[in-house]
Amino acid sequence: MPSVAGTPLTSYLLSACAFACLVSSSSSVGLSSRSSYSVKERHLAPRNWARVGRAPAGHEIELQIGLRQGRFDELEQHLFEVSSPSHPRYGQHLSAEEVHNLIKPDDESVTLVAEWLAENGISENSLAFSPSRDWISVTLPISRIESLLSTEYHEFREESGDGDTFALRASEWSLPEHLHDHVDCIQPTSSFFGASKGTQRKWSHKDTAVEYLPPRAKRSPEQRSAEPLLSRSQSIQQVCNASDVTPTCLRTLYGTIDYKTQSADKNSMSLTNYLGQFNNKSDTSIFLSEYRPDIPLDEWNFTDVSVAGGLNPQGPADAYQLKHGKGKEGNLDIQAMLGIAWPTPLTIYSTLGTPPPFKPTEFAPNNTNEPYLIWLQYMLSLPDSELPKVISTSYGDIEHTLPPSYARRVCNSFAQLGARGVSLIFGSGDSGVGRDGMCHTNHNDGTPETPEFLVSFPDACPYVTSVGATMNMDPEEVAVLDKKKFVSGGGFSHYFPRPKWQEGTVQAYVESLGEEHKGMYNPDGAAYPDVSAQGYEYAVIWNGTKRLMSGTSASAPTFAAIIALVNDALLAEGKPTLGFLNPWIWDAGRSGKGFMDVTKGSNKGCNGTGFPTRTGWDAASGWGTPWFPALKELALGTRFRSDKAWYILW
Repeated sequence: MPSVAGTPLTSYLLSACAFACLVSSSSSVGLSSRSSYSVKERHLAPRNWARVGRAPAGHEIELQIGLRQGRFDELEQHLFEVSSPSHPRYGQHLSAEEVHNLIKPDDESVTLVAEWLAENGISENSLAFSPSRDWISVTLPISRIESLLSTEYHEFREESGDGDTFALRASEWSLPEHLHDHVDCIQPTSSFFGASKGTQRKWSHKDTAVEYLPPRAKRSPEQRSAEPLLSRSQSIQQVCNASDVTPTCLRTLYGTIDYKTQSADKNSMSLTNYLGQFNNKSDTSIFLSEYRPDIPLDEWNFTDVSVAGGLNPQGPADAYQLKHGKGKEGNLDIQAMLGIAWPTPLTIYSTLGTPPPFKPTEFAPNNTNEPYLIWLQYMLSLPDSELPKVISTSYGDIEHTLPPSYARRVCNSFAQLGARGVSLIFGSGDSGVGRDGMCHTNHNDGTPETPEFLVSFPDACPYVTSVGATMNMDPEEVAVLDKKKFVSGGGFSHYFPRPKWQEGTVQAYVESLGEEHKGMYNPDGAAYPDVSAQGYEYAVIWNGTKRLMSGTSASAPTFAAIIALVNDALLAEGKPTLGFLNPWIWDAGRSGKGFMDVTKGSNKGCNGTGFPTRTGWDAASGWGTPWFPALKELALGTRFRSDKAWYILW
């Protein structure tokens, strides 16, 4: 019997008898329901995807049905209150049970959708519910899904990639009209998010010939005595090379080098792997030996968690992995985080495996290429005690590859994690305001495309913290590496309105632009990035050799590691961790504290200059780069309800 958080599914749905009656009458009722079908959603394939033929009728996919959430507006208000330093509830994160109760759909929605599924012969035993009952998942062959949604699935091929990336999608799908107000979205149907290799956020790297010392444990006393010592008096100029960025440089640049962790037994941080990426322990041991010789070789590790069959292999890379650079991204992430925030415990979530080319006889049976939803449902099902306090993610896609309904549901899931005290950190994208020649709308009404800056998702979701990339040291500027087509991303959402913590500041920035780029972006949309950090030419060990890698895939784990250290200081004083960061970040930015302003450069793209930097917040670098000592003091100085007697008003 399937269950939700240990409770039998029948307690939420119909009784077994009623369900059987519905199935037995499906032929007559189903005919009535089908006569009232109408289009629920239409979202055309992006320009770089070509339809090549009908999907195989027998191919099975896991269908995710998103029911209308009950009281998300209330959850959003709770999230703002517990995340705003000026509010008396600051730091009082919600529990899993509180979030689930706010999100759960109305009983009517559950009953009506269950009836519809029963009418179509889908048995109770085949259904699985999310903890809040707002998602129903069921695995079905394409032919049955086409009947259920009155649609047709096709095979699509990505034309701008390497020619072997395929997806099964339906650009339009329908529901009985009486269900339109009870179902937000169903996927995989019209979303191309995450299905593409070519449009996935990419990293840049170049090989460097390096002579390595043996592992530190095997070095002679003479070799060990020659190793560089970390000195408090070392300046940025002494320890930083802008074209070979190391943990010592980052820790000096952002002020963490003298900090001693105090709460590793209470603290946590994590990163995510998708698309077959992994984090090689042997490479990371070499990295730490070279760049953090103060870390004992036998005193670092990570906890590996597989989500939906995701793997984190530790053997030598095979020919496929070497050809496609698997492990480079993962090694960059883990080495950046451990290089700054060790000994904070690190958990790695690996979701799904490498999606193979679509072949009717070989395509993985249930690989839907919708990684965030699968990962989010897993995370939201965890008890509060198992949730990490900071999560870094270096993967994203273009906002218009998702239909708005699905983007909102994914974004709402991030809000649920934020309300439970999780800081979600994403790189802002590596294509500036869009790759030249790719900057266009994705109209779903058949009208001609028009020029438009591209938007990165999930960065444009207000409930995550978006991190841009900088380069150079004195001063830092917006990161650009032309030969690798890397430019730090930033812009304004077309799907999400500007959140309240951005009011005033973003409007002033938009007004400063005047007529510049008018019509290319949404001036009323949620703006990103929130902050920035170094993202240029990081030293990384991959396959036993050194690489220099650039991208917001470097800046995101760097900022996440710094936030983990702020949490460490809070926990040491018995205070709650930061949780959802953005109201706190924007308050700090307006006060002129905690961040070093970046006023040089722009995030060029779309055959133009992109958004320029300005004093204060801008759409190229956010509020600038972090200065840990100031952020720590800001966090420790924040008033919490527990700091005052109950009778003292704020």
